[in-house]
Amino acid sequence: MTTNTMSSSLIFKLVVVLSLVSSLLVSSSDSDKDGRKVYIVYMGNKPKDTASTPSHHMRMLKEVTGSNFAPESLLHSYKRSFNGFVVKLTEEEARTISAKEGVVSVFPNGKKHLHTTRSWDFIGFTKDVPRVKQVESNIVVGVLDSGIWPENPSFSDFGYGPPPAKWKGTCQTSTNFTCNNKIIGARAYRSDNDFPTQDIQSPRDSDGHGTHTASTVAGGLVNQASLYGLALGTARGGVPSARIAVYKICWSDGCSDADILAAFDDAIADGVDIISLSVGGNEARYYFNDSIAIGAFHSMKHGILTSNSAGNDGPDYFTIRNFSPWSLSVAASTIDRKLVSRVQLGNRNIYQGYTINTFDLGGKQYPLIYAGDAPNIAGGFTGSISRFCSENSIDSSLVSGKILLCDSVLPPSSFVYFSDAAGVVMNDNGVKNPSNSYPLPSSYLETVDGNAIKTYMASNGVPTATILKSSAVNDTSAPFIVSFSSRGPNPETLDILKPDLTAPGVEILAAWSPIAPISSGVIDSRTSMYNIISGTSMSCPHATAAAVYVKTFHPTWSPAAIKSALMTTATPLNPELNVQAEFAYGAGQINPLKAISPGLVYDANEFDYVKFLCGQGYTTAMVQRLSNDNSICSSANSGRVWDLNYPSFALSSTPSQSINQFFRRTLTNVESKASTYRSTILGAPQGLTITVNPQVLSFSGFGEKKSFTLTIRGTINPPSIVSASLVWSDGSHNVRSPITVYVVT
Repeated sequence: MTTNTMSSSLIFKLVVVLSLVSSLLVSSSDSDKDGRKVYIVYMGNKPKDTASTPSHHMRMLKEVTGSNFAPESLLHSYKRSFNGFVVKLTEEEARTISAKEGVVSVFPNGKKHLHTTRSWDFIGFTKDVPRVKQVESNIVVGVLDSGIWPENPSFSDFGYGPPPAKWKGTCQTSTNFTCNNKIIGARAYRSDNDFPTQDIQSPRDSDGHGTHTASTVAGGLVNQASLYGLALGTARGGVPSARIAVYKICWSDGCSDADILAAFDDAIADGVDIISLSVGGNEARYYFNDSIAIGAFHSMKHGILTSNSAGNDGPDYFTIRNFSPWSLSVAASTIDRKLVSRVQLGNRNIYQGYTINTFDLGGKQYPLIYAGDAPNIAGGFTGSISRFCSENSIDSSLVSGKILLCDSVLPPSSFVYFSDAAGVVMNDNGVKNPSNSYPLPSSYLETVDGNAIKTYMASNGVPTATILKSSAVNDTSAPFIVSFSSRGPNPETLDILKPDLTAPGVEILAAWSPIAPISSGVIDSRTSMYNIISGTSMSCPHATAAAVYVKTFHPTWSPAAIKSALMTTATPLNPELNVQAEFAYGAGQINPLKAISPGLVYDANEFDYVKFLCGQGYTTAMVQRLSNDNSICSSANSGRVWDLNYPSFALSSTPSQSINQFFRRTLTNVESKASTYRSTILGAPQGLTITVNPQVLSFSGFGEKKSFTLTIRGTINPPSIVSASLVWSDGSHNVRSPITVYVVT
């Protein structure tokens, strides 16, 4: 099957699916008329008596709400992996219940939003890398996203045996959805049962995002995959033999915190081995007021690493959205293939633009019109406004059948206002590193090229142009961090570096839902089983797959050990292209092949994170609700942030402050033989002295631990970020950790 045409059997399936949608839909609402809103009451560790947990939650609510109590206000109880519930409350009731014993946090049920073939080869991870296939096929990747399109060729179960015996999950089958031996589990969540009218009430993906991320992690090999001929090649996930469990938490109106927590609760209990979550909020939240951080904490307790997208709110500082120290936070970087779309004028001049243009106009020249000359006068617009092609500003009759030149970049949804145009050329001085798809032939040019086209139009009585189908060019600057990728510092804990690392996230080809629009938010005539999109949503599953790959060689490693292996073997990026340095790319770009043999790891467990939380001001009562032991936040058990055994070093300072800070760290030998590692500080910035004690660590065998202290002394002034790195080397392994010191003003 190619991506440009669909078989009659697939078309029939689509018709069946779409005919079912109308019978599966209801309306939605955000709050009750009496002012009650949906809140999440988080109560920490898994209850001992799960059978009576919902009854306990009911009793708590009766005590708080009294005569106003309505049993139907309790929407969901979490009990399989942690304790809590979803409930409709007034603000006063929410405040009252937050003060009750046993409650860690109470927060509104907010909305989060959805934050590959050449990419794997670009990072040196070819399809022929060494694999432990039997182990890989027993690993289950939990994908929390918008669902999946199970008929996509990337999810064929040909050659697979039954699910691994450890699997405890389920498949919510329906008349339009079934699992197989590749997709072994699927659940859909909507805590309020108010489904958006355009969505399908099953794990089936009508958005495309979940299908794309799942196939990037674990999609099988599919030859001749492309988007209408673009990026033609073999589509494959990083761990193509792994199994997939789907948890549909995202709908057309977003991804609710209540559903995210419900999915974590089930995924942990179902037996997934790793969780991939390309979702994030619009603002930073404290660790235990954030559904993803809470879920990731309980995943970590059960030996499950959570891989998170950093967010798409860059390039400003403090824009990272997923930053808990027990999860892996992934930025987005480019690959060496760049898709360009060229504009050819009637005078044969050609200008190179940046969009993913699947349309082929066959070289035909069309009349060219400037948006400033086509204002919607009846709507009260003038050329000074219409030149930007803003909503309703264009007289659609004037641009019908012509190529429209606009003085701004537009979202695909704006094209509805001039849908009869033959094509659209956009121009401004904006960043053009991620190309987007549009529902019409289109190109996005630099302002200087847009001005050249205007000059041509002014000197030619009948100006014409055509837009060529996109083609690939080599991007020699790759990898660099794209502008949209969210940046650190960590907004809650300044001295824990985030993001952790970066992975390919720009123009990634992967599987797609054939009923989802090719252009974001716009329905057009195109359908495809594969699509090319960009975002940290795309980089996250790359890192997830790299983590799974490491786990196949080291099944017993903790989430922290796997994260350490990925970070200390990552390739640092060029700081001249990434002025925000580690706050853009963390430790660097993933290198899965190196990560399977890191030499040493910075390991950490639940107790280490509990000590960290004590040091962050969390109370004994709170951490005991989170932990499996009776940890006490005493002065002896309160960990300094600089002593959390993290694979990177970050230190915040103020202008001209005298710095004298030390970090304690412990390294674990993960090689079978004895070895001696020597430390080196690379790139120590002017004004700072960085020392390591001891400078040499000797290990006698596997699993031995040795500790050291790194000390930073001196002062720094703006520019606010200075970087160095610590490398431990035994001659064959280079265990590298970034060191970042920055000024907070």
